[in-house]
Parts: sequence; structure tokens; C-alpha cells
Amino acid sequence: MPIDEILFEMEEKTEKTIESFISALQSLRTGRATPILVDKIKVESYGVMTPLKAVASLSVPEPRILAIQPWDKQMLAPIEKAILASDLGITPANDGDYIRLIMPEMTEDRRKDMVKLARTRSEDAKVSIRNARRDANTQLKKLERDKVITEDESKGHQKSVQDLTDQYILKVENILQSKEKDILEI
Repeated sequence: MPIDEILFEMEEKTEKTIESFISALQSLRTGRATPILVDKIKVESYGVMTPLKAVASLSVPEPRILAIQPWDKQMLAPIEKAILASDLGITPANDGDYIRLIMPEMTEDRRKDMVKLARTRSEDAKVSIRNARRDANTQLKKLERDKVITEDESKGHQKSVQDLTDQYILKVENILQSKEKDILEI
């Protein structure tokens, strides 16, 4: 396996890890309304389970209110039912035209719990990045053992792998700090 492929494969794995980490953090409630909160909710629409955003328009008229306006008013009841059945933990307010989700104020304890959860997810991401580093280094050492590359080349490429690892771990740290600031902001 050529060295470029090893490095490319490692970068690919770590990029997927970063995307997954960002996605996991987006699903954490911060006390602020965001359409991402209802991304996983599916609604029964004419006998088919459909993502909520496919049957309604989502908007944030105020920082703590998510407004859901279905394309078809007959969808109000199924949307409300799907929200109640979800793990969102917010009771929808239906006024006949819109469904409003009012985000409750988060207590300080709840904010601290969310920060802990975000840190746990960042540690998971870092472990995944380190695993990608280990896999790349293992492949480089195998090439060295098989006399495809010299020891110096192997060390140089391992340094490149470490630099990439450091770069991605710093990226995870920056994303985490931004999310912590979001969560702790009142």
C-alpha cells in the first residue's frame, strides 16, 4: 500500500470522526431553539414515515422558540403526535396554523451535565482519531519491515501522521470549546 494511500485513508477516517462529533454535539440542547433538534423526528404522512423537515417549514422566530408550519394543515396532528413520541421532552403548542416548541430555560445543573456529555463525546472522537493514527503507523511499520521503505522514511511519515493527529485533536478541542460556550451561555 503506497504511503499516500495510508495518509489519505487516515485523513478520511479522521474527517468522518470530526463530522460524527459535530453531528453528536448538534443534537445536544443548549437552551436555544434550532431546527437540528427535530432532525431525527419522523412523521407519518399518508402512510409513510417521513422526516419532519420534509412535511413542514421550520423557523426560529425567537431564540427559544422553534416554529413548525406544515405544508398541509392536516399534518398538524401527526406532527404533534411525533414530537410527543420523540425523546425531545418538549410539549408542542398547536395554534391551528403552527406548532411552536418553546425551549425551557436550562438549569445550571443541566448545563453542567450537557458540558460533561459534550466532553465525553470529544474524548470518544479523540480516541477514534488516535486509533486512525495507530492504524496508519502499523501500516508504515509493516512497509518498513517488508523493506519497501527505509527506517528514516518510516520515521518521517510517522511524524507526518502525528502532525495530522495533533491537528485533528486541536480541531476537536476548538469545536468542544465553542459548544461549551454555547451551552453555558444564559
